[in-house]
Amino acid sequence: MPRHTKIVATLGPSSSTPEMMERLIAAGVDVVRLNFSHGTAQDHIDRAAMVRAAAERAGKAVAIMADLQGPKIRVGKFEGGKTLIKSGQRFILDAGRSEPGNNDAVGLDYKELPRDVKPGDTLLLNDGLLVLTVDDVRGEQVITTVKIGGVLSNNKGINKQGGGLTAPALTGKDIEDIKTAMSFQCEYLAVSFPKSATDMEMARQLANVAGEKWRHKPGLIAKIERSEAIPALEGIVKASDGIMVARGDLAIEVGNATVPALQKKMIKLARSLDKLTITATQMMESMIVNPVPTRAEVSDVANAVLDGTDAVMLSAETAAGQYPVETVEAMASICLEAERAEEVALDADFTNKRFGRIDQSIAMGALFTAYHLGCKAILALTESGSTALWMSRYRSHTPIFGLTSQTVTQRRMALYRNVQPLLMPNFGDRDQALAAAEKILVDRGVLKPGDTYAITCGEPMGYPGGTNMLKVCRVG
Repeated sequence: MPRHTKIVATLGPSSSTPEMMERLIAAGVDVVRLNFSHGTAQDHIDRAAMVRAAAERAGKAVAIMADLQGPKIRVGKFEGGKTLIKSGQRFILDAGRSEPGNNDAVGLDYKELPRDVKPGDTLLLNDGLLVLTVDDVRGEQVITTVKIGGVLSNNKGINKQGGGLTAPALTGKDIEDIKTAMSFQCEYLAVSFPKSATDMEMARQLANVAGEKWRHKPGLIAKIERSEAIPALEGIVKASDGIMVARGDLAIEVGNATVPALQKKMIKLARSLDKLTITATQMMESMIVNPVPTRAEVSDVANAVLDGTDAVMLSAETAAGQYPVETVEAMASICLEAERAEEVALDADFTNKRFGRIDQSIAMGALFTAYHLGCKAILALTESGSTALWMSRYRSHTPIFGLTSQTVTQRRMALYRNVQPLLMPNFGDRDQALAAAEKILVDRGVLKPGDTYAITCGEPMGYPGGTNMLKVCRVG
């Protein structure tokens, strides 16, 4: 069966040539992440063009996700680039310091830190590897004692245990980066550190205004990485098109042990609200330098698949790793094996469900019918992609093919679990459209004479949200 779970790969020095991009797509990449924490606007524009060209050569729909940097909550720079701080010593984080840091003190990129902390607070630096306890706040200086020491280098991140930093989710840089991302019409825009639905609503408004010139509206992905986002989770999910379970910063703020259960909760909630999910951070971390993953990493990816995530994400593994192609191939293999072990229980899934929209009811009817009849495939003729999205929210081993005349819809569906997006001509006549859809799947070898399949469409054709017909067909 086709792989249901999609793979997101981050571009970087290891993966930014046309040849490597083609190899990554052939290995199984469905979505390419452009990390706006690094590089110039022109770098991202050029990489987006490279991705589009490579995907076209490969004949595959590949979505682009622009990932905003968000607030820079980081220390400044050091003499020599780094220093060693030891457990028990005093160390000062100084928002007023302009000279390079040393073993006693360092400046701050985040100038609001002295207003956000108080004695007794715990600060975690460099992804939680170094731990400082706040003793006092004197003007622009945060006086701390090092609880767990180590090497601290330039611009390492700062987290406050339990959350509470007031930095806004969208910075001036992010607003400019949204304009850049809309210039190449990214399919998805990932917003870093949202604390509330309001953050996502503001990002959507900015993106829609920036994309108006091209009549483009991206899907919004909320990166759940602040402790404040957890109590506001349902509102954030509803204000977004999907979420990213960003386990790095989230684990630092809420504790490593809390994250696995939160991951399951977030994926379940998002799917129940017809939203997308991406599971991220350290999924295949060892493959940055090793040609094979650890057993723990294999289990981690497989568990995310079994949780029902739409996609699993690679960061440094493909951006800077030594084995980007091998990592994607290994991840694809793990996803396939996990999917084979999934239990399908559509009867139970639909118990007590109510669907208030005709198009959604048709989508659910197609899924249920195909499951019980043992159809070879479900073909969803869709303008907006909504019919395919609704179908993809339920576990089914029947492959779903989203057929659309809209290129942007085809690319957006590349992130939907168990949906294979295909482009087809725009037909005004229903019978012509149904015949063309069947021919596309027969020509691709998915359907053969004697196979049954379910197909949905809207009549009249070509109107988003107009799906009102379900038909079960047999290939002649």
